[in-house]
Amino acid sequence: MTLRSSLLLRLRSALQRLFGVSGWQSMLLWSIVAGLLGTLATELFRATLRGFEHLVLGPGDSLVAMARALPWWARIAFPAAGGLVAGGLLVLARRVAVRSATSDYMEAIVLGDGRIPVTQTLVRSASSLVSIGTGGSIGREGSMVQLAALAASLLGRVFRFPVERLRLLVACGAAAGLTAAYNAPIAGAFFVAEIVLGSIVMESVGPILIAAVVANIVMRALPGYQPPYQMPVFPELHGAEIPLFALLGVLLGFAAAGFLRALQGSRALFARLPFALPWRLALGGLAMGLVSVPWPEVWGNGYSVVNAVLHTPWTWTLIAMVLAAKLVATLATAGSGAVGGVFTPALFFGCMVGALFGHAAQALWPHAVSAPSAYAVVGMGAFLAGATQAPLMAILMIFEMTLNYQVMLPLMLAGVIAYFVARSANAGSMYEITLRRREQQDEQLRLRSLHIRDLVQPAQTVVGPEADREAMSRLFLQHPVKYLYVVDAHQRYLGVVPLAALGTAAAEVRAADLLSQAIAPITADTSLGEALQRFLEHLGERLPVIESAANPVLLGVAAKSALLATYVRLSEV
Repeated sequence: MTLRSSLLLRLRSALQRLFGVSGWQSMLLWSIVAGLLGTLATELFRATLRGFEHLVLGPGDSLVAMARALPWWARIAFPAAGGLVAGGLLVLARRVAVRSATSDYMEAIVLGDGRIPVTQTLVRSASSLVSIGTGGSIGREGSMVQLAALAASLLGRVFRFPVERLRLLVACGAAAGLTAAYNAPIAGAFFVAEIVLGSIVMESVGPILIAAVVANIVMRALPGYQPPYQMPVFPELHGAEIPLFALLGVLLGFAAAGFLRALQGSRALFARLPFALPWRLALGGLAMGLVSVPWPEVWGNGYSVVNAVLHTPWTWTLIAMVLAAKLVATLATAGSGAVGGVFTPALFFGCMVGALFGHAAQALWPHAVSAPSAYAVVGMGAFLAGATQAPLMAILMIFEMTLNYQVMLPLMLAGVIAYFVARSANAGSMYEITLRRREQQDEQLRLRSLHIRDLVQPAQTVVGPEADREAMSRLFLQHPVKYLYVVDAHQRYLGVVPLAALGTAAAEVRAADLLSQAIAPITADTSLGEALQRFLEHLGERLPVIESAANPVLLGVAAKSALLATYVRLSEV
């Protein structure tokens, strides 16, 4: 250990003694620092992105406003050129990548050691900045959260945190980044707990919540702060509208599943193209630019469009056209390989589909249905719940954005329904880590449901009751075992012949004469736990397996090594 590392470890220990805490309790203090650093990293990326947009595209309150001010050819050229540059930066990121490290903060928390590579992350963030700053239809939150997680990872590495606590510190940074991006501290914390960690345990959720609160306080204190979405006042609902929100949940569940499948298909299509990565991103930018010529609303992550739909009257035809155009633009941008999140586009699609549903419901029942904006707000949460497979996080996020209890009932109803519909459609999730965790859970359930029947191997040391000494001796010489299994003409288990008994037996002895009940068989439906207990009481490597006590047909043998290997796999999963 170097002198510098030793000094840092001593400093960390001194700080813990100063505040009278140790162990996991100290993480509450370190989570404050992680929340602060994560917020600053997020704000730095936001400010850099804003400066880049104004430098390249000119003045404007939003990317949509900037796009409207550009001539038609520029709406095509900027996204295509931005894709080319962003692709070149991704190639550079691959060249500087460290094989043993993962650049994704989710994998660093769940599968890695919490160490996020600095150079690769910064280059990928620069690629994301170029894609977003030139109009790419993708969310900025992905890079913001990644940089916040990187800041927390560097903090833990400087102070020589052990792996488990370093992972938790990175999770705190990620929660801070998401909170800073969406002004939703509770949802930010539960995003990390529900999607990344996969469990809600106070030892981990506590520091994550602290980091999210710190991030929210710091963001609100910054000059010029305003939340990304300006939510309308949610109206009081009529009882007859509840079934409509349930129907909306079903619709958005299928819509989320369709979106995820379309996104997977788009990525597969671009991956098959015989072009280098920069040209694939340029092609994606070109497609998005062509769509933006008649509909500049597809530029950016959609903040301004969502706010406009929530607060100004849009015709259903305009909503439908912008929705279709945005879908094509997002599939082109994200499918080509651009670095960015699809979290914000998911909120966009939920809002637009919800608004369309609200228009249809209002046309059918004009005096009994609330304004379309109410369905748009609920639609944002329901689509997000289906796409992320994290309904609790989605519900909390919309509630924090509205701060209106009236939204909770329809939001919970539609969100939970959308979650189960999307899950039943086997569409997966926006996040690969969720899919990996689900595969692990399925494998764990499969392993836990195993019985000895699933581990049975053929028995090679079986004799009949009339087997003579020569036949039994031959089997003992061929196989390094201490017992032979004796079965009758119907393959029913009778007992065993011990090797020790055969050694002192007469030459004319038969297997029936040496029959012993020294080894009690196990049945095919014996659980793995029960079988393990039997092996603890049995010194041998194998146990005979029969169909059942009532039908003692010998099926084969169960090996101790196979049983232990299954338990090892179960523990790893």
